[in-house]
Amino acid sequence: MPKEAAYGIYEVLDERFRTGRCCHGDQRLERLHEDARWAEGPLYLPAWRQLIWSDIPNDRMLRWDEVTGAVSLFRAPAGHSNGNTLDGQGRLVTCEQGNRRVTRTEPDGSITVIADRHEGRRFNSPNDAVVRSDGSIWFSDPDFGITSDYEGHRTDSEIGACNVYRADPVTGAVRLVADGFAGPNGLVFSLDERRLYVSDTRAGHIRVFDVRDDGTLSDGEVFAEARDGARFDNIRFDDGGRLWAAALEDGVHCYDPDATLIGRIRVPEPVSNITFGGPKNNRMFITATTTLYSAMMSVTGVPRVRQRRA
Repeated sequence: MPKEAAYGIYEVLDERFRTGRCCHGDQRLERLHEDARWAEGPLYLPAWRQLIWSDIPNDRMLRWDEVTGAVSLFRAPAGHSNGNTLDGQGRLVTCEQGNRRVTRTEPDGSITVIADRHEGRRFNSPNDAVVRSDGSIWFSDPDFGITSDYEGHRTDSEIGACNVYRADPVTGAVRLVADGFAGPNGLVFSLDERRLYVSDTRAGHIRVFDVRDDGTLSDGEVFAEARDGARFDNIRFDDGGRLWAAALEDGVHCYDPDATLIGRIRVPEPVSNITFGGPKNNRMFITATTTLYSAMMSVTGVPRVRQRRA
């Protein structure tokens, strides 16, 4: 098959994209909803068969029902929320850019602040979070929400840098785990949780860090560079160890474990975030500017909620 052959919405850049059955699902994107100003943070809630996502400039979170197809308001105001994830108990963890904090929604609907500052200084604007199986919450803190009033509230940074942090879910103790970023954004653990991948939107690459036994990180190295000037946003793994990356102006990229770009999903709008969901966790949901898209895939995503390791 010639390089860059196309299967519907898929662009094959390496034979492994085809032989790995990455492009054998839906051959078109399904448009589920279009009413956002800038959509991000999609998260599938298995217990409810619903997807929630953030409409950051409009300061609200929306909810799509998989059974009925109905869309409704989930939360407003929402602290200009961005990334969403679930903890080991299935509770919602949200990065609130506008409120400059990471929060947890309890079963009764109340909000618990997990972390809002480091060494006494307020965060810039937490962006994306991932929960490790030990319960620790890892999150990126770029300055996207404080550089203007579009996605938060314009103000000066108290920290003076854009970093990645780890928060203890019980004590709330926060530790800086990685720095040296221009604009840290999406982050995800490898399947065995021994490596942490972080996209740096402004730098145009994805960095990978080894996770040591004590929870600290190695210095990190570049895993992938965005092509043709595209910028990475959030990232997700499938259960075959392939990394899928929202590449903003360039659709959704798929990387083999050896860091080769093997394929791409073409999307008609700039892509912000992706997530896997559905009853079999094989439906990719894509937030792209104003729109929520989905496609039933022939690959399966890694579960967002992982069991605590012994």
